[in-house]
Amino acid sequence: MTAVITGMGLFTPVGRGVDATFDALCAGRSGLTRPPAGHPAAGSLEVAGFLPDVDPRTVATGPETRVLDRVVVLALLAAADALADAGIEVGQNVDPGRIGVIVGGVGGMATLEAQVLARAERGRAAVSPYLLTGILPNMPSARIAIRYGIRGYTSSVGTACASGAQSVADALRLIRAGEADVVLCGASEAPLFPTFADTFGNARALARGWADPTTASRPFDAGRNGFVLAEGAALLVLERAEHAAARGVTGYAEVAGYGATTDAYHPTAPRPDGAGAAECMRRALASGGVPAARVGYVNAHGTGTKLGDTAETTALAEVFGDGGVPVSSTKALTGHLLGASGVLEAAATALALGRGLLPPTHNLDDPDRACPADHIRSAPRRTDTGYALTNSFGFGGQNVSLLLARAARPRD
Repeated sequence: MTAVITGMGLFTPVGRGVDATFDALCAGRSGLTRPPAGHPAAGSLEVAGFLPDVDPRTVATGPETRVLDRVVVLALLAAADALADAGIEVGQNVDPGRIGVIVGGVGGMATLEAQVLARAERGRAAVSPYLLTGILPNMPSARIAIRYGIRGYTSSVGTACASGAQSVADALRLIRAGEADVVLCGASEAPLFPTFADTFGNARALARGWADPTTASRPFDAGRNGFVLAEGAALLVLERAEHAAARGVTGYAEVAGYGATTDAYHPTAPRPDGAGAAECMRRALASGGVPAARVGYVNAHGTGTKLGDTAETTALAEVFGDGGVPVSSTKALTGHLLGASGVLEAAATALALGRGLLPPTHNLDDPDRACPADHIRSAPRRTDTGYALTNSFGFGGQNVSLLLARAARPRD
């Protein structure tokens, strides 16, 4: 059973919406900046991918808006954009019981930090009775379902930085199994608060020492020294192809297959030999019945860490041969949106296929000799390929690869 992407809701450091986001990725407009004055994480971050402030009252009402975590707010905004983009009206052109919601991410950790500090400073009475609805990982999915009257399968995914891609894979499984006609899937992350930033900073995982913040994220570059943390939300409407056709809607691209594996190696480090990642890509190809030779692009996980970039390059060579496929990482411009990165990159890959334009890896001035590949550098590359992969790897050894196919009549 075929599933197509009929809607996208993208709220990212490089822009909001399909055109703003993809145009920035191709033109090299970075979303990475110094922390705004007065930002809570200003003392913990040198550079990050920030979004504009959003008043929770734009998406909710009542006393809960005081503790409605930013991950929920961003998810609701992205959901509204994705459903509108797809032309989905629950109860009108889709059965409420045949549409699902799967949203990944770590949940409302900023709310938890604020509430723990409030209790420490002011005592038990300071703890909000709405705490749980601010921090639970399933709240983005639940809030979306409540807002739109969605009564089908609803869940959250917590596979670290692979969460968004895993959400898309799970949505594909639901559609292939005949359990849903439409699934709103993706992830929302809001990690730019002191404790979360400090744990990465103290682990020396964050890029540091760059005079120009737009140059700090450097996937596969010899000078890279860490990743850049970012916030954002990305949701896709994945729809059974026959259901979309009956509505007269064309898709951006088809999600043709997926692979998911676990390294079983280390809580944070990838397997140096890339074996788990390579097997993940092979499974995605097998899921779609597509040989590696037909894949013309890989949107890499490519965070800009020494271990991660090298292991992924090793895995790519294992699957495609040395320099056997064009590769780029869009995190050079967006930063690392953690769980939301994978679905944002799936959207970018779908748009690349439909528009015949592969976004480059910016800041790749001196490719690391340990990462040999056919890197797309500085400028976009034209393509007529029909298939592409996008990779997402997370702490705990979580690996997810999505295989996308160009739609017969791609949306603009």
